[in-house]
Amino acid sequence: MPSTDPALPSRLRRELQGEVLFDEFSRGRYATDASFYQIEPIGVVLPRNEEDVARTMQIARDLSVPVIPRGAGTSQGGQAIGEALIIDTSKYLTRILRFDRQAHRVTVEPGVVLDHLNASLAPNGLFFPVDVATASQATIGGMTGNNSAGARSIRYGQMVDNVISIDATLADGNAIHFGEVSGDANPNGDPSDDDGSSTHTRYQSLIATMRDLYGREAEEIERRFPKVLRRVAGYNIDRISDGRFNMSDLLVGSEGTLGMFTRIELDLQPTPPHRVLGVCHFPTLHAAMDAVQHIVELNPSAVELLDETLLSLARDNASFRASVQRFTKGAPAALLLVEFSGEELDGQIDHLTKLEDLMGTLGHPDAVVRAADSAFQQEIWSVRKAGLNIVMSMKSDGKPVAFIEDCAVPLEHVAEYTDRLNEVFQRHGTTGTWYAHASVGCLHVRPTLNLKQETDVRKMRTIAEEAHALVREFKGSHSGEHGDGLVRSEFLEPMLGKRIVRAFEEVKHAFDPTDLLNPGNIVNPRRMDDRSLFRYTPDYSPQRDGWTLDWSEWNGFHGAIEMCNNNGACRKMQSGVMCPSYRVTHDEQHTTRGRANSLRLAISGQLGADALTSDSMRETMDLCIGCKACKTECPTGVDMARMKIEFLSHYQKRHGVGLRDRLVAFLPRYAIRAARLRMLLNSRNRFRSLAWLGERWLGLSAKRALPSWRSDWFNDTPPVDDGDRPEIVLWVDTFNTFFEPENARAAVRVLEAAGYRVTIARDVAGGRPLCCGRTFLNAGMVDEARVELRRVLNALKPYADRGVPIVGLEPSCLLTLRDEAEVLFTSDDLGTLPERAMLLEEFLRTEAIAGRLELPLRKLPVGRVLLHGHCHQKAFGTVAAVAGVLRWIPDLDVEVIESGCCGMAGSFGYEAEHYDLSMKMAELDLLPAVRASGDDAWIVADGTSCRRQILDGTGRTALHTVRVLEAALADSQHGRGSYTR
Repeated sequence: MPSTDPALPSRLRRELQGEVLFDEFSRGRYATDASFYQIEPIGVVLPRNEEDVARTMQIARDLSVPVIPRGAGTSQGGQAIGEALIIDTSKYLTRILRFDRQAHRVTVEPGVVLDHLNASLAPNGLFFPVDVATASQATIGGMTGNNSAGARSIRYGQMVDNVISIDATLADGNAIHFGEVSGDANPNGDPSDDDGSSTHTRYQSLIATMRDLYGREAEEIERRFPKVLRRVAGYNIDRISDGRFNMSDLLVGSEGTLGMFTRIELDLQPTPPHRVLGVCHFPTLHAAMDAVQHIVELNPSAVELLDETLLSLARDNASFRASVQRFTKGAPAALLLVEFSGEELDGQIDHLTKLEDLMGTLGHPDAVVRAADSAFQQEIWSVRKAGLNIVMSMKSDGKPVAFIEDCAVPLEHVAEYTDRLNEVFQRHGTTGTWYAHASVGCLHVRPTLNLKQETDVRKMRTIAEEAHALVREFKGSHSGEHGDGLVRSEFLEPMLGKRIVRAFEEVKHAFDPTDLLNPGNIVNPRRMDDRSLFRYTPDYSPQRDGWTLDWSEWNGFHGAIEMCNNNGACRKMQSGVMCPSYRVTHDEQHTTRGRANSLRLAISGQLGADALTSDSMRETMDLCIGCKACKTECPTGVDMARMKIEFLSHYQKRHGVGLRDRLVAFLPRYAIRAARLRMLLNSRNRFRSLAWLGERWLGLSAKRALPSWRSDWFNDTPPVDDGDRPEIVLWVDTFNTFFEPENARAAVRVLEAAGYRVTIARDVAGGRPLCCGRTFLNAGMVDEARVELRRVLNALKPYADRGVPIVGLEPSCLLTLRDEAEVLFTSDDLGTLPERAMLLEEFLRTEAIAGRLELPLRKLPVGRVLLHGHCHQKAFGTVAAVAGVLRWIPDLDVEVIESGCCGMAGSFGYEAEHYDLSMKMAELDLLPAVRASGDDAWIVADGTSCRRQILDGTGRTALHTVRVLEAALADSQHGRGSYTR
């Protein structure tokens, strides 16, 4: 732990209402942002209110402890880390304080997330237009501190153009309202007015100092500040004047070095009624860059670049593959996404026509893909917004590194700049990936380097110096969007000159004379290539051997963990599945990023001996519910569910497996015997006293009924069919065998009605039913899981090898063959089984597309179903197949619930300590949607856990898709054949 006054944590805990974190794991999680740096903080404070902010600043000042404000922790320049007390505003300072619809103004606390803000504004036809790619996690405070911009900055500008005022607490304790200042130096809107208070005097002194500075340096500012649309280098002293100006402009882009924001007033814009997008294809990057200066003459609202490297990586990502194929033609070297927006749709369509004409004039006829449909546009923008993280998805130690990605040059020089910078890369034996804001000449480019190697660190330094020399030659800015931070502050002097840097130092001293706020950023910087500040220091040495699963695809378990680049996509709150526990707790500990950082620090010895199997690590991993959302929703593919299996295997070997975990894990092996004792076992649900005893002894919540063992469990054998119908194998999992056998019987009926000969998967030795082993995996008992899966392989591989489809019903069970099985067995062991294994709906849709399916279906007694996708269905992209098959039913309206995880997650929701959290997860999206559906709709969910959660949370019975299909079978198909049991 960095040395500090031992009184600090105790005083903070005593005097604050918020959370105070000084433990080793928490400090480790806050030691990184989205940059390549890592600096352990002194501690972390999560203030609950403005009073907590003021008290924290007071205590820090009393004890001479530096302070760093932090939002989502997605800074790419190292602005949100340091040997200081971190003040994280993202958990509690999240209120929208005032909204003035007529004035188009809103005042928010700094922890408000951009997407949340815009969702609240949407019903009023307004939005905040600084649309950063990280909108789902970026906080307004962080955006303000960074002077962020976005894809549409050519129309709406940057944060500094859209912030009206800021309330901030200075290091000396003064809480000041920074806003517009009139020509006579009276601060309009200052709540202290002219009352002679010390705060008012302090504000007037700052105004006078800034005016004096500007008056003295105006000519130098005019001469040295680049004339480009994107410049965030240093402080915004160019916006000061002798007359009226806005003092908040100095705080915007100050990176937490001048004051701690508590309130931010924003200017809003009307939401354009219509947007259209033209995707322009180019044979070379140079051609694309040369075209930008002409395209902007058409008055677009955005022009964004995607290069061939990014497109190739996006095609390799399951989340983006289909979208990229849809909006690209051939194999372009670069795309420009050109957006037009406005009041009239016809006018925007005319702009697309003009764009096509311009492309033809530039020598690129028939090179525009039109996207007028909003859903199609969203698909395209999703690829662009994930651009940063897509390029970070390379599975090697060499990664595209952010250190010159912010350079901005005038549009007339963009093409030459890209050519010459690519030559720099070639001279140093690397390549760069290009994307981002072509409309304003700010191109994010990241050379691929391995910062674990000293040679590549030296390359980084040389490339930075050569790139910045090019930028100076073209009269651009080396810092165009992502700020200065640790990575660019030292280059302010070469770019802007000593005199301007001395002016920046004067600003810093005026606001923060004792240098308590984020020291070492903007002024008095450290070297950007100081490896002692890197995430991977020269002595970084992670454990490489002794892992349970096969991590060779990532060159080891450490490589899989290091895929997390701290981009913070796992902090999103309003869409997708990732990350359910964070959506409830809002704790960094429970993000995929927080877990990955903890694992990385543990296996590299940075959290002490035996950290991997410690109780702190257990607590860190506890709320990962194995939903698999991160496998696809994390743009770099961090699969935390699989990592939890690896962790648990080591934890259980050290601490042993508890009785409850054993009871759940071994369920498939004792299920037949349990079914015979069903009267006794099911009595637990009838007698409250037994439920409470079960909670006390086993930790299974008395608030839930356990699944009931059935007397009619599935052991059916479909009749022998002497016809030539194609064969399929139906694998019935443990849960549908013993708890919901009606689903298995419905599957046999539906498949036979569709013309298939159904074979039930059986153990080749004639033993108990087959099990995927997931109950063992969830307990970290990997060897036992291998035993179960080996039985499955022995039974199913012969069918798969001769081309027989394997069909399953339970997503988490069937999809184990396409996921964990591949890191438990070799490809030779598995053969073609993973590609032959399909969920029932996937199989039916595949057969229909191939023209091999006839399934007579009739109308249902209901006209609407609500579909909730199981997390694993979402992770593997199979929800569309389920919805598509249901839509075969005549006159049936199928609505897919936009929901995250149901929260049950196997046994998780049954566990007493997790019950409340489980229900909170369900209440985020799923349960409110079910309650609002009305009695005229059926609820459909393929996951047995999902169906139980829906029943417990709403009293509604949800059906497996196959039950709905069975109900819709034409009358002549009902009861086809006979069944023996």
